[in-house]
Amino acid sequence: MALTAQQLADLMPDATQLESDEPEMESSLHSAQLSLLVSCLEWWWRTRQDFFIGDNLTIYFSRQQLKNRDFRGPDFFLVKQTQRQPRKSWVVWEEDGKYPDLIIELLSDSTADIDRGLKNLYQDRFRTHEYFWFSPDTLEFARFRLVSQRYQPITPTTQGLLWSEALDLFLGIDSGKLRYFQSNGQLVPTPEEDALAAQQRADEAQQRAERLAEQLRSLGIDPDA
Repeated sequence: MALTAQQLADLMPDATQLESDEPEMESSLHSAQLSLLVSCLEWWWRTRQDFFIGDNLTIYFSRQQLKNRDFRGPDFFLVKQTQRQPRKSWVVWEEDGKYPDLIIELLSDSTADIDRGLKNLYQDRFRTHEYFWFSPDTLEFARFRLVSQRYQPITPTTQGLLWSEALDLFLGIDSGKLRYFQSNGQLVPTPEEDALAAQQRADEAQQRAERLAEQLRSLGIDPDA
C-alpha cells in the first residue's frame, strides 16, 4: 500500500527506511527485459562491490518533494562508486548526494511520452551522464549523453550499438531484447548462457580427451597406464 504524504514525512528522520513507491511493470515483457538487464550486469560485474543497480526503485532526491510526493523511480539506474548492498529505495541525501550515472527507461504505450519528457529532470536535476530509452514493444532505442550540461543524442554504430561510458559496454538489440555487448561486439552472456557455454567447453574437452585416448589405443598404447 502506498504511503500517505504525512507517513512519508514522519519517516524523514530515518530516510534510509523509505520504501520504494513505484508501480508494477507495464507487462511481463517489460518485467522480463528489466530482469535481463539486471541479472546480466550483476553477473558481468560479480567480482565488483562498488556499484548499485536500481530496478523500478524510487529515487528520493528532495525532502520538500518527498512531502509533495514528487519523486521518481527509473526502470533501471546505475550508481557507481558506492556500496553494493540492498536498499529499499535510493535516498540521495543519505548517499553522499549521489545521483545515477546511467538511467534506462523502458517505454510503454501508457508511459512513453512521460519517459521521453523525463530528459529534463535527468539532465537538469540529476545531471545523469547517460540516459537511454528502449521500447520492448516497438524496439525504439535511443541514447543521450550529457555534453556541456545538455543532453545530446548519440548515433549508433553500423551494427546498431550504442556505447555506454558508465558501463564500459555497448547496448544494443538482440532477438528483440536490449542486451549488453563487449567492446569487440561480442554479446555479454546471461548467467545461464555463461553456465551453458562452460558446460559446452567441458564437453568438448572431454570429447577431445576421448579421441586422443582412442588414437593411443589404436597405436597399442594404453592411455591409462
